[in-house]
Formats: sequence, structure tokens, C-alpha cells
Amino acid sequence: MGSVVICLDEMGPLSAKSYPGREPVRTRPPPAGRARQEIDHGRRGKGYVFGASCPATGAAFTRPYPGRGAAHWVAFLEGVELWLPGDAERIYAIVDNLSSHRATDVLLFMLAHPRWEVVFQPKSAAYLNLIEPWWRVLRSLALAGRRFETWDEVREAVARATGYWNAHRHPFVWGRRRRHRPRRQPGIALLPKAA
Repeated sequence: MGSVVICLDEMGPLSAKSYPGREPVRTRPPPAGRARQEIDHGRRGKGYVFGASCPATGAAFTRPYPGRGAAHWVAFLEGVELWLPGDAERIYAIVDNLSSHRATDVLLFMLAHPRWEVVFQPKSAAYLNLIEPWWRVLRSLALAGRRFETWDEVREAVARATGYWNAHRHPFVWGRRRRHRPRRQPGIALLPKAA
């Protein structure tokens, strides 16, 4: 098959709490007075979501973990190894410079899987990893406008959102407009075309 480029990262910590969603903005306040909402500190469980994204196909893989240490990262890499096609000769994994990504256990994983090559992105350049825009999509699909009572509910929502994304995926391409956003029509300032 050739080579595969995947972008790896972790999102979190995420808590079981209320996440704001999109609501219509009222121009005038309701006559009943101020709206009141209970403060939600989200102390009902937390964890991290590790993710892998293949920009060429748009396919994504996520797994929740209670922490982001080296042991969890290696377990995630094992899952990604099973998720990726077996006929790929080379896997280029783009990751950030988190210390758990450079731990001894990760180096042992790389020795056990010689087709893997890790490409560390420059410091302060998170925008170069194409999983970052995918995290935004995942947050909008799984978390926005919802209240979670337990960490298991968060895990389930992330799994459902990832499944939905994989069913409707599209490649991430640098410099292209989003697929669902139509191009703007010319404004009034343009002269009509003469026939």
C-alpha cells in the first residue's frame, strides 16, 4: 500500500459536567427577570480522550483513558496499530512534544513496530497537527450543549460521535474551504455581465 500519515494527540482533561451549546441570542431580556442557572463545577469524574486522525481519508480513532501517562499512550498506540491497515509499509505519526510521547515505553513500542516513525512537531506549533481541527469537530458532535453526570456518559458520547464522523468523514486538506460552506456570491459592487 505504501505509507500512511496519521496525526495523534490527546484532548483533555474532560470532566463530566455541562458544556455550553449554541442558543439563539435574544435582543431583549424576558420580562420575568434574570435567568438563573446552577453552577456546574464538573466534579463527577474526568479523563482524557486520545485520538488518531488520518488526514488523507478523514478516518478517526478515539479511546478514553483516566490519565495521559506513558502507559496509557502506549496502550493507545497498540490500539492504533490494530486500527490501521496491515498492508501499510510505513506509518508516519505526527505528535507533539509531550514527555509521555518520548518515554522509554514508547521507544520500546517503536522498536517492536519497525514500520512506525514518529515526527515531532515544532514547539508552539500545534496548528501543524491536523488533528487539532478534528478535536473541534469532536467537541461539537459529542459535548456541545450536553450535561454529563458520569465519565462513562462522556466516553459513550465520544464513541458515538467518532462513529458518526467515520460514517460521514471527508479528508482534511490545507487551504480548502469546508465542504458544507458554499462560496460567497458576488456583492452589489460588481457590474452585471453584458450578454
